[in-house]
Parts: sequence; structure tokens; C-alpha cells
Amino acid sequence: QIFINNEWHDAVSKKTFPTINPATGEVICQVAEGDKADVDKAVKAAKAAFQLGSPWRRMDASHRGKLLNRLADLIERDRAYLAALETLDNGKPYAISYLVDLDMVVKCLRYFAGWSDKFHGKTIPLDGDFFCYTRHEPVGVCGQIIPWNFPLLMQAWKLGPALATGNVVVMKVAEQTPLSALYVASLIKEAGFPPGVVNIIPGYGPTAGAAISSHMDIDKVAFTGSTEVGHLIQKAAAESNLKRVTLELGGKSPNIIMSDADMDWAVDQAHFALFFNQGQCCCAGSRTYVQEDIYNEFVERSVEKAKARVVGNPFDFKTEQGPQVDEEQFKKILGYISTGQREGAKLLCGGSPAADRGYFIQPTVFGDVQDSMTIAREEV
Repeated sequence: QIFINNEWHDAVSKKTFPTINPATGEVICQVAEGDKADVDKAVKAAKAAFQLGSPWRRMDASHRGKLLNRLADLIERDRAYLAALETLDNGKPYAISYLVDLDMVVKCLRYFAGWSDKFHGKTIPLDGDFFCYTRHEPVGVCGQIIPWNFPLLMQAWKLGPALATGNVVVMKVAEQTPLSALYVASLIKEAGFPPGVVNIIPGYGPTAGAAISSHMDIDKVAFTGSTEVGHLIQKAAAESNLKRVTLELGGKSPNIIMSDADMDWAVDQAHFALFFNQGQCCCAGSRTYVQEDIYNEFVERSVEKAKARVVGNPFDFKTEQGPQVDEEQFKKILGYISTGQREGAKLLCGGSPAADRGYFIQPTVFGDVQDSMTIAREEV
């Protein structure tokens, strides 16, 4: 369901959509499909929560920090369940969900909890009988759109600073991975945040996401996702109420390996940079430049390491790599692999589905790649 004003609601349209287990391709459950009407409801609740004199506006800054710490406590309490939910919905190995993602979520919330009463203005000495000062005030209603690659962590990155500084939030979660963020909504209520301060809507980008970007009563939008969609959000923000925009978009990060590098360390780190989270990171090191005199050795050892990578059931503790997040991403990556071969890159290992069902892909390494090739220029 949709979380608005500390209550659970069906979508106004009554529509739902399936969320899929990427390890099997099977439906986990049906999720309420929010759209513009639901965004309007959420914004109305957020505006009411932000009114002068409301419990949230009158709350001491230090108490906002206590609520964020309380939320972190509750996430720690339910850490095993949240990690399982993240793995079920996203496909990343459970060990990573539990040890990495949930650890960073808690640390992020505690970090911003500490900031809640430590951001402030200044007094400025002026000539004459004047008192000059600056005062930091919350922006207001913050629209937040998070991606599917790190659902819980991206939620924490967005909620932490907004709530620490006294804002209210209307968040759209990725349609591929809504479950863990919606569970956190119940913890937000349990932690004691007033109604309307945080509102969470599952839904699709062209409907719910577009409604947030163009809404006249949303004061700021923050988005993590593709560069293509970032352009659309910037445009919608400018053409509506000129709302503030924060974008964290895709990348094509290079590793550069020089001949004096520690080869063991370089191979390990390049492998991690590429394959961590099934390669689904906006800063993934998806292209590697290697000095010519060590190129052959580096490639040979990198291929050997990629072939040894364990792909399989994300709930198996031996698994290093789970499935891609959904069928669309699965097909997109296989398409890039075909394009790489067609454009003349040398496929050194992998390149095919790794299982009969689910969205698993073999760890894949190309050699002899030119800068002009698609796989060297576009985020995979």
C-alpha cells in the first residue's frame, strides 16, 4: 500500500503492479500503484505537517535528531528481516544486504541525526547600529525519487538530511524494489515522526515521478537514477515552480592501472569495482585502462578471477553475485554484450545467462576495447 500521513492507503486508482523476485522471475506480491492523484494527497499531507505551529515545526532540533536515532535503532532491531526483504526484491546477496547495506543505512541515519542541532546561521559585524545575521530554515516539501540498486541506502541518503534540517518528504520508491522502503515507512511511524512528515509512494516514473517533478507545491526534488531521466526532471522543475533540484546520475567510471601497481591489489580492486552489486552502481568501475607492459598479465588474472566468481542463489552465503534486478536490466546488459562483440571487442569470459530461470548473467570481461565503442562510452 501507499504510506501517507502515517496511514496506509490503496492507490486512488485502485491499481496495483507486481514486484518480482529476480532470482526466480516469480511475483512476490502486488503493490499499490501510485500516480498523480496519490502524489497530490501526499503533498497535501506534507504541507499540513509543515505549517507554522505544527508539531514538526515546533519540535526542537535536537529532538529531530532523537527521532532519526530512534529510526536507526528500529532498523538495527529489524536488520535481519530488512536484509532478507532487500535480497528478495533486489537480488543482491543476503550477506551484502546484511553486512554492507544495512550497516551503511544505520550509520547514515546516525550521522545526520548528529547534524540536526548543529547547522545554524552566523552573525555578521556591520558598521553602525545594525544587527546582521543569517538563519537557516528548511526548504519545505521535498520530493525524493530513489533508484532500485541500493533501495534502503538511497532512502537513508534522501531522508537523513531532509529530516535533520526540518523538511517534510514525499518519496517515490523504485517500482522494481518497493518492499524494503515501505517496511521502513512502518518504522518511521513507530519511531514517532508526526503524521505527514514522511510520505512514501510506490509507482512508475512517467506517472508518480513526473507528478513530483512538476508539482507546484513541492519546493525541492532530489533524484538518483539515469542521466536521461535527470534531464526530464530538471526540465519539469524549471517549467513548473522553478523548484530546487539535486541530481545524482549515471556514470562510466574508469580504473587506471599503472605498471608500478601492486598487481594483486589492482586485480582485486578492479574486480570489486566492476562486479560489486552485480555491477549495478552509478560509480561502477566498468572500464579499465591498463599500462601496456602489464596489460596481458592483468587481463589474464582478471579473467581468471571473473571465471571463479560464484553466481547463484542470493540467500546462499557462498554466493558472490546474484541476479540483475529485473528482466529489463537483464536484457539490456545482454544487448550491450552483443553490441560489444559486434563492434569488435574481444569477449574473454562470460557473456551469457548464468541460469535457466531468474535474471543471472555470467561475469563478463572484454578485452581490446576501443574508446569509440558503445561499451566503453555508455553505462551498462
